[in-house]
Amino acid sequence: MQNLKELCYLLFGLAYGMSSLVLISSPKYLETKKHMAETTINDIPDVLLSNIISGISSVRSRNSASLVCRKWLTLERSTRTHLTLRGNIKDLFILPTCFTSVTHLDLSLLSPWGNPLFSTTTSAADPFLLSHLLRRAFPYVASLTIYARNPSIFTYLASQWHFIKHVKLVRWHQRPQLASGEELDELFKVAFELSSIDFSSYYCWTDDIPPVLESHPNVSSRLTSLDLLNPSFSEGFKSDEIKAITKSCPSLSFFKVVCMFDPRYHGHVGDEAVSAIAVNCKKLSVLHLADVSALCNARKDPDDDGFTQEDAVITVATLIELFSGLPLLEDLAIDVCNNVRDSGPALEVLHSRCLKLRCLKLGQFHGISMPVESKLDGVALCQNLESLSIRNVADLTDMGLIAIGRGCLRLSKFEVQGCKKITVRGMRTLASLLSKTLVDVKISCCKNLGAESSLKALEPVQNRIKRLHIDCIWVSIEQSLNLDGIEYNFDLNELNGETDDGDVCRREKRMKFSYDLNSSFDEFDGNADGYGGRTWDKLETLSLWIPVDELLTPLAATGLEDCPNLEEVRIKVEGDCRDWLKPSGQEFGLSSLIQYPKLSKMQLDCGDIIGFAHTAPPGQVDLSLWERFYLLGIGHLTLNELDYWPPQDRDVNRRSLTLPAAGLLQECLSLRKLFIHGTTHEHFLNFFLRIPHLRDVQLREDYYPAPENDMSTEMRADSLSRFEASLNKRQICD
Repeated sequence: MQNLKELCYLLFGLAYGMSSLVLISSPKYLETKKHMAETTINDIPDVLLSNIISGISSVRSRNSASLVCRKWLTLERSTRTHLTLRGNIKDLFILPTCFTSVTHLDLSLLSPWGNPLFSTTTSAADPFLLSHLLRRAFPYVASLTIYARNPSIFTYLASQWHFIKHVKLVRWHQRPQLASGEELDELFKVAFELSSIDFSSYYCWTDDIPPVLESHPNVSSRLTSLDLLNPSFSEGFKSDEIKAITKSCPSLSFFKVVCMFDPRYHGHVGDEAVSAIAVNCKKLSVLHLADVSALCNARKDPDDDGFTQEDAVITVATLIELFSGLPLLEDLAIDVCNNVRDSGPALEVLHSRCLKLRCLKLGQFHGISMPVESKLDGVALCQNLESLSIRNVADLTDMGLIAIGRGCLRLSKFEVQGCKKITVRGMRTLASLLSKTLVDVKISCCKNLGAESSLKALEPVQNRIKRLHIDCIWVSIEQSLNLDGIEYNFDLNELNGETDDGDVCRREKRMKFSYDLNSSFDEFDGNADGYGGRTWDKLETLSLWIPVDELLTPLAATGLEDCPNLEEVRIKVEGDCRDWLKPSGQEFGLSSLIQYPKLSKMQLDCGDIIGFAHTAPPGQVDLSLWERFYLLGIGHLTLNELDYWPPQDRDVNRRSLTLPAAGLLQECLSLRKLFIHGTTHEHFLNFFLRIPHLRDVQLREDYYPAPENDMSTEMRADSLSRFEASLNKRQICD
């Protein structure tokens, strides 16, 4: 609601300013002074008011503004350009016709989710009539997002908007048995003005893409954006496919693709394919190259040395050629998942040739920062970076981390994952160096940085951090530090090459920094509490990773007890509960989050918990009791939105809400939106009708392969339609 408050202040200010200007300029100012109180916001010209409302991006704020009066309703509806449709496709009588200015339309969340849009089972209307009604309601659509279960969607819908420029396709169900590129051929035949395609959530085959691009050169040569960063690809694009795609699309400025970098496979991406990208697509400003395993978010063993068995077949010379050939780069990500050794010289060329670079993500790159004495090198020379993410850098030490902090002084976002050698002291020094800019931090899978030590390291910026991710590894600070034989009393000015012969002001500055840093370390080592007493004033989003069977309750005791503005918590639980006979406690600890007064959104992802769906061996429990363990206490929170991924039994490809989970979720009486990423029984859904303010319920099988045919007692399209009808019959206060 912050945007709405700002809108109201602005409108009142404009209204008062206009009335004052008119009255003061009038010769009868004193006589008309009494009319000042009669001036209202509606006296602002419609053009000005329309421009103000169109500047609001928050959907909730726009909806609230439309409730002020009929005039605001008309202006809000006529200026909205982005719209996501929800509801059942059978209910065509509630299709809105007042959003005539919408240019970005999302139809991927229509209910029943994942079913074909133009199907007799999900829609009572004739497919051509339905597509015509959608075009009449939204005549100026230039960007379309849609769940494309089968090729008929392109025949019926895309043909209605010939001038469409951007298409995002969504599909988690299995691909139809068609020839390579056959189903996408329909899209390219009708979308003549297409300039951007997003396949990041669309399951297909890698060999579906190159043939359709090559067979439609008029469309492919016009493409400026192509997103192929899809985790559902089993292997990734091979070298010949990368070369064919880039050759067909020379105008690309945005290119994301998942690649086969593993040299043990035939057709792996190496020097030749990487060089082809720089030769064929010289206009690239965004380039992401990632291995399939990098998209799976698989965590490495923290005790691993960080080096893989195989080296990547991408040389430093090829990387230099790539960076030299793409001077317009602004956003670069390369995650190879195989060793790229001695990458520092290539990153120095990246700094000198790509002057517009602002975002950089590196995975399995070694030698990115190896400072000698006080000289900066490697990635530390990229001074214009605003976002840096480094993953599985085996030789990164505290000195390298500090060099990055000294060189990249504009960083507002910093992510570090899988770096074994960095400690709390190096991370704390980096946070001190970036205390004026850093607002987004992620620390994950680093052996010496558990929950408590990560929070201690971020104390210099804890009053600025807005988004934070840590791992819930409950290791004490003393255990996470290994101080034997290591000198950690870093002096910033000495690292910069300054000596004691400098002027008095410089010497005093150096002494002040050294005193502050060392005193904090002394407090850190000797005080049981060890915290500066400041609150996390600006923290809005907190992300947590926690292994299976660990508890959430120690979180506040690690230093996050005071977060007055925390609005969203994202929790990801991962592990195999089949290794445990039963949970270690009665509940996971969600009720401990009640201490955060503004907490209203939660993502609880248990989708990577593996267990027994139906039958468990003697002495072990099935997933229903594990769900009870994780959801117990969630009713104590005042949540407005909840995304929940149930645990799964991979042996039967089953991710379904159990009876204990449904019973506990119905206790969340403040919920307005409930998204369940899985299926459930129809009679379990009826539990949610007892939530008084619940307005939006989504059931999504957004994991591959999504079940083609649900079991006889599982959710079907008709079951969900009956539930939605019951949900819409209720009276909701607002």
